[in-house]
Amino acid sequence: MSLPAELAAALGDALGADVLAAERVGGGSINDAWRVELSSGADAFVKARGDAHAAEFDAEAAGLRWLAAAADGAPLPEVLGVGEGPAWLALEWVAPGALSPTGAEELGRGLAALHRAGASAHGALPPGSPDELLRIGSVELAIRERERWGDAYAEDMLMPLVERARERGSLSATDAEAVESVCARIGDLAGPEEPPSRLHGDLWGGNVHSDADGAGWLIDPAAHGGHREVDLAMLRLFGAPSEAVFSAYAESHPPADGHGERVALWQLLPLLVHAVLFGGSYGSRAGAAARSFA
Repeated sequence: MSLPAELAAALGDALGADVLAAERVGGGSINDAWRVELSSGADAFVKARGDAHAAEFDAEAAGLRWLAAAADGAPLPEVLGVGEGPAWLALEWVAPGALSPTGAEELGRGLAALHRAGASAHGALPPGSPDELLRIGSVELAIRERERWGDAYAEDMLMPLVERARERGSLSATDAEAVESVCARIGDLAGPEEPPSRLHGDLWGGNVHSDADGAGWLIDPAAHGGHREVDLAMLRLFGAPSEAVFSAYAESHPPADGHGERVALWQLLPLLVHAVLFGGSYGSRAGAAARSFA
């Protein structure tokens, strides 16, 4: 699929440069994605989707800017523009490569700095967010600012996802009961209270983009204020980029005692999101993770 003419025109108007060439690339997930060459001499990564609401990309842009504002945080691509007709997002092009040992350590320290930058509350969305919805992929969750992370996690995230996964038929009654039991005991399971961290929010290995120099960049966030262990747990779920990331993180910002015992607790969120989006075995995996806290 070539770059649609109406998208090329919208990009030119918004970015102040003509589109000279475009090639399809990966990394768009549910979206179409291109590397676009501009008359300014710069390249851009552009993703678009015909059925996307403009707020979806507005929210991602707000999250990228908020995360990038953290001093000494992990690098994120600059937002070049966002628009609609169809909805689109243009970002700085980051030439791909492989994560180096040094890059892994820098990523761990950068993630620690990102978390230390903090948030106004658990459940807080980035400044400039278009509404009060947290978007993880195409899943939308209405979240509120909370004093305690466990309340946001159980009531605003897990419980709505349990309901949707059951409606989809991807979460059995037994597995749903196991997750609901965890939610009822979240105050005892969530570990020591911590100030809200500035979270990427969807930090699986595929959202770490390695550049041509071996550095790790963060992409595709679902940014919000929350417990930093959630980012760390999600990064382990589908194949961590390197153990050096976690070692460097721990040296810079040591997690609380018992954090290793809570990994499965925080992985309930991405497992249930995947159960809602894709079905398959994700629901049963969420049930098994929940039962490990029985």
